[in-house]
Amino acid sequence: MGKTQVQHRPLENSKAFTIRDTQETDLAALVALEQRCFATDRLSKRSFSYWIKSKHRVFMVVQQNDHIMGYGLVIMRKGTRLARLYSIAIDKNVEGKGIGRQLMLALETQTVAAGKLFLRLEVEKTNARAIGLYESMGYVIFGDYAHYYENNGDAFRMQKPIRQAAKHNQLPSYPWYAQTTDFTCGPSALMMAMASLSENLIMEQSLEFDLWREATTIFMMAGHGGCHPLGLAIAAEKRGFKTNVYINQPLPLFTSGVRQQVKKHTVEVIEQQFELRAKQQNIPVVYADFDLNALKIALKNGCKVLSLISTYQMDGYKVPHWVAITAIDDECLYLHDPSVPEQHAAGFDCQHIPVALDDFIKLSSYGKTKLRTALVISNADIEER
Repeated sequence: MGKTQVQHRPLENSKAFTIRDTQETDLAALVALEQRCFATDRLSKRSFSYWIKSKHRVFMVVQQNDHIMGYGLVIMRKGTRLARLYSIAIDKNVEGKGIGRQLMLALETQTVAAGKLFLRLEVEKTNARAIGLYESMGYVIFGDYAHYYENNGDAFRMQKPIRQAAKHNQLPSYPWYAQTTDFTCGPSALMMAMASLSENLIMEQSLEFDLWREATTIFMMAGHGGCHPLGLAIAAEKRGFKTNVYINQPLPLFTSGVRQQVKKHTVEVIEQQFELRAKQQNIPVVYADFDLNALKIALKNGCKVLSLISTYQMDGYKVPHWVAITAIDDECLYLHDPSVPEQHAAGFDCQHIPVALDDFIKLSSYGKTKLRTALVISNADIEER
């Protein structure tokens, strides 16, 4: 990301200041500012050094003469249109002079330039001044997070569509679950969908593993088994839900990455078993590409949708990964991702992730065969058949 410097007119009772991108020479000043501004939840010197060097961020400082008087750090999630205000600090000596607002505007401008549509943040519920600033700038509270801070304080979660063309979407209430293994994204996404349809369903590891055993293809790539769309559909039907399955190509789906012949044969046999059981249970399977408008209508009618994606756009690895689609509007599709991708992310960074519709077409195509598959899940009374 290129360096940026925004000149501002002098504010009343303050000397001229600039807002610019961070530099490695700012490290010591940033650490000192953090010590002055916060008693808890401080970023470490190592964290500052990491983010100064990172490409997936907007990191700007407020400089007055030779002194760093504030900073703002926005981190990006690859493959999505979502960014998060990770930390912001303004020296107490210049509070109340409008510098915080100017810094937020500069951060938003650079975040839009990076291709992001939405900016999210967390703010302590007792911080009335900050909440007032964010609300005056168009941020809307869309959730909360109990005991978020080291002092056990609770946080509001706020969001703003930072690009003018993006329309704020009132996102639905949708339970989220973090997968507990590297290979149970399918069961975790299915649990989220089923729990959103039934308040009685408890999302827990024992169910996660039960679903995995029922839906797995046994061998996926070189490691543990990944879950098959028909396997997930059968597992959902077993628990009283109705499913429609879309697969854009004939079986087998997951043998191209399996090198050993015995393992490949095992996958093929299990897929054939899934297909036979789906027919026996009259599960509708459409061997064609799914239509986003059809999924949008299904969501509007109260159904839930799972989709297989490739994580390549997000983390650089070509791994099949199941997510729950929580909403679709005119510009974006929103995902609940059961995987927390990195040490700097929190669970709510994986909820209602906005992905531009055009980007999702690439994201939802997996492997050399460009596999695209989705499940529509419903209760019996809103069956989509």
